[in-house]
Amino acid sequence: MTDQLPALQVAVPLLCAPLCVLLRSRTVAWLLFLTAALSSLACAAWLTERVDEAGTLRYAMGDWQAPYGIEFVVNGFNTPVLLLVSLSAAVVAVYGRRSVADELDARRGTLLYACLCLCLAGLLGLAITGDAFNAFVFLEISSLSTYTMIAMGRRRQALLAAFRYLVIGTIGATFLLLGIGLAYAVTGTLNMADLAGRVSGQHDNRALQAAVVFVFVGLAVKMAVFPLHAWLPAAYGEAPSVVSTFVAATSTKVAIYVFCRFAFTVFGASLVFGTMPVGRIGLLLAALGILVGSAAACFQNDLRYVLAWSSVAQIGYIVAGISLATTAGLSAAYLHLIMHAVTKGALFAIAGLLMLRLGSVRLSELAGIGRRMPWTFAAFVLAALGLVGVPPTAGFTGKWALVTALVDDGQWPVLAAVLSGSLLALVYVGRVVEVAWFREPPERTEPPRPPASMVTAVWTLVLLSLYLGIDPSLPAHLADTAAEALLGDGGG
Repeated sequence: MTDQLPALQVAVPLLCAPLCVLLRSRTVAWLLFLTAALSSLACAAWLTERVDEAGTLRYAMGDWQAPYGIEFVVNGFNTPVLLLVSLSAAVVAVYGRRSVADELDARRGTLLYACLCLCLAGLLGLAITGDAFNAFVFLEISSLSTYTMIAMGRRRQALLAAFRYLVIGTIGATFLLLGIGLAYAVTGTLNMADLAGRVSGQHDNRALQAAVVFVFVGLAVKMAVFPLHAWLPAAYGEAPSVVSTFVAATSTKVAIYVFCRFAFTVFGASLVFGTMPVGRIGLLLAALGILVGSAAACFQNDLRYVLAWSSVAQIGYIVAGISLATTAGLSAAYLHLIMHAVTKGALFAIAGLLMLRLGSVRLSELAGIGRRMPWTFAAFVLAALGLVGVPPTAGFTGKWALVTALVDDGQWPVLAAVLSGSLLALVYVGRVVEVAWFREPPERTEPPRPPASMVTAVWTLVLLSLYLGIDPSLPAHLADTAAEALLGDGGG
């Protein structure tokens, strides 16, 4: 049975999705999503342990061996992503039952859980597949389910946000598919390992260089890299709370992993960062994304939009580490990816809790909330300090690793952008603190007590972010292993 775990990692949530719809019970649908999340987490933990002991695991679907059949690959570069996505889904499942019941009716609630199962299956499939075309298929499974979930937001703007994401995401997917098609035309294979062997020595091939451009532009859209980020703020700001919490913690992070997978294990670092100027372009866009995202967050009047624009900036930090194309840079990018996922998941979960209690998360509605809801506000402050990079939060650990990598590589302009982004983060976090603590609260009835399940999920993420800041040994080990697996012993 354990030999089938790579397939079960994806198959269980994929099978739970239609059951959510067929059984037509919101409680049963929630239980199915919880089961899918917990089973995926158990599989991810077991696979991580096996990879540490035995190295790369390969699973051939239907016993059709690669490169002719579809292959799942579990290695040090994707076990952190499997753990991150599965853990996020498990926490969101606990958090989401009351949130979904409050924001959606019973019929749409079952559809939401079905879409969450599909999104989970798509993200896990993206992380584990060893086939380029199936990476596109799993990306579309996760994206289509996400479009649907965003459209279920309580405000009419959610439909516009979903449509904008649909249009921009479809353009990105088209670019990705064109790039994969060109790579297939050059090499005659879609298996990633086989493709990597055939592209070596063809760095001057114009069709192959075009494939690199198409693939990376398509993935940059999914990653929300500046200036291809236009879909992200409204998507995060208008989606149901459980969706924004899950998507903010996982979606762009998995797209970043796929970018790394194509750059380092398929096309190769010598082509992508040597022959082609992807590294220099990435550093420029990362610096601009950090500054623009952080500055835009300072002017938002809705807490979820503040957090969404902050995500644009945080993605810039991760892209900067990847663009260095060194072991230290890649390790820092992976480490910050993990730390930011936990921190941002906690912050969006807190925003959903405030939405449930107050009916709005506009900053004007949060006046005085720090005195009326001290524990909820304390959770927000502890998590938000991670965006600034204050020790001993998880955000500090990731940023410190990135700063070290930038100094070692002599990237002083990007380092200046990173430090400026941290100062701007202090401004937008301080703005929320000022409103919530120092302004007089409006006249309103006392908000109801928050549900225990949502509070438990919020504090689990907040305390996890603090623990990872105090003792980052596990994520640091996972990040180092991922960087070495992507670059190899001589990667820098």
